[in-house]
Amino acid sequence: MSALLELKDIKKSFGAVHVLKSVGLEIHPGRAVGLAGENGAGKSTLMKIIAGIYARDAGTITYKGETVNYTSARQAIDDGIAVIHQELNLLPGLSVAENIFLGREPTKLGKIQWDYVKSESKKWLEALKQNIDPAAPLGSLSIAQQQMVEIARALSLNAEVIIMDEPTDALTDIEAKILFEVVADLKAQGKGLVFISHRLAEIFEICEDIAILRDGQMVHTGPTAEITENDLIRHMVGRELSDQYPFVPAKPGDIRLEVEKLSAKGFHEVSFSARAGEVVGFSGLVGAGRTELAKAIFGANHVTSGTIKIDGKAVTISNPRQGIANHIGYVTEDRKSEGLIQMHPVGSNMSLTGIAKFTNGMGMVNRKSEEITIDEFIKAFSIKTQGGASLVQNLSGGNQQKVSIAKSLIPGPRILILDEPTRGVDVGAKREIYSLINTLKAEGLCILLISSDMPELLGISDRILVLSSGKLTGEFSRDEADQESIMRCAVAGQ
Repeated sequence: MSALLELKDIKKSFGAVHVLKSVGLEIHPGRAVGLAGENGAGKSTLMKIIAGIYARDAGTITYKGETVNYTSARQAIDDGIAVIHQELNLLPGLSVAENIFLGREPTKLGKIQWDYVKSESKKWLEALKQNIDPAAPLGSLSIAQQQMVEIARALSLNAEVIIMDEPTDALTDIEAKILFEVVADLKAQGKGLVFISHRLAEIFEICEDIAILRDGQMVHTGPTAEITENDLIRHMVGRELSDQYPFVPAKPGDIRLEVEKLSAKGFHEVSFSARAGEVVGFSGLVGAGRTELAKAIFGANHVTSGTIKIDGKAVTISNPRQGIANHIGYVTEDRKSEGLIQMHPVGSNMSLTGIAKFTNGMGMVNRKSEEITIDEFIKAFSIKTQGGASLVQNLSGGNQQKVSIAKSLIPGPRILILDEPTRGVDVGAKREIYSLINTLKAEGLCILLISSDMPELLGISDRILVLSSGKLTGEFSRDEADQESIMRCAVAGQ
């Protein structure tokens, strides 16, 4: 079967950095190719070249038997190539329907046909089993719901080639299953798909072919059936990687955090405690209230009732500044909008919440001390960047996530809230983050881990709490926890 889209000898550099080195890839109709690789391997750059966002330095792209040279994303879209980007490209101030049809609004006699826009948007959302009002402001939706809107937008283009860059990062297992059903339907229609995911099990589940990038070079291509997960990881990282979830048993100390009948927008009368030197995992479906709870503890969600105690003392935390002052660190699930300033350098992003650490009594910042700390985190986290002066927007999604985590640690928290900390992070970097969590736990930090990745929760947590519809519905020790029991509590009251 001839390829629907074929890339040959694609090269791309940014300054002195060679991102892609003679890369080739074939996309066939009715098949999905899983594109794997570590952060910074060149996956997103390659997809942006296909989509007309970046111009290639060399090489050829053949689409439907003809050589193409897109100079804009609009040309690629009009030719039938759609991209679901890892970082959401939506406008929160517009409605859901306006986002789905943004830039291609149907008109009649010069007037936009809003009824058609809304009805078509509803149709594509329903195809994803989403009960979302097309007239709702996009900014009122959760990150997971916004991701579904992004997917609906791509589907509505009726493209021949669909590129999915980490589409399940913000989704729970149930929502991911819905997406996989859509993928199966698209393949049955003869569409060609590229599926990028750091959740390797997903690649094996839905992709017929696998292509692996490492350091800008294609190191393996072939049928999925002919490679094992261990082989895939070895190709990605260039070495053997064992023990994906390096759990270290807790040695819990005193109770560090107590939450008593806490209520805020998104949850009601939640009570729990967490000890120093313990990782408490939080599971739940989209809308369960996990992120809202985390933000309330940190001071970014207004508490309406209840009590928060730290080391036995009741505290009032009305804003993130007070949260940091009470030695709470928070890594948001939405690094693009809430976690990082994309146009600023890596270094200033890292030290943003901990600048007081480098400031003397006269308000002068010790830049040398700040730079040393930044360089230490860049090395410790293996962040692929040319230095602290590099702009965050030029980093891959996974490397941006590492910067976000470093930012939360620089002030020296005693309580660390991690909301989807490995979203968009490759398998090698995930293990580095898990090892870091173990180190922080051993140092006595109290860690709250929110994750939609069930194996991650089961592999790293000492205890797991489950939220459903804003209420605490289950608690499991590490020995008691299993996926079925957790899911039963997660759907309670739905």
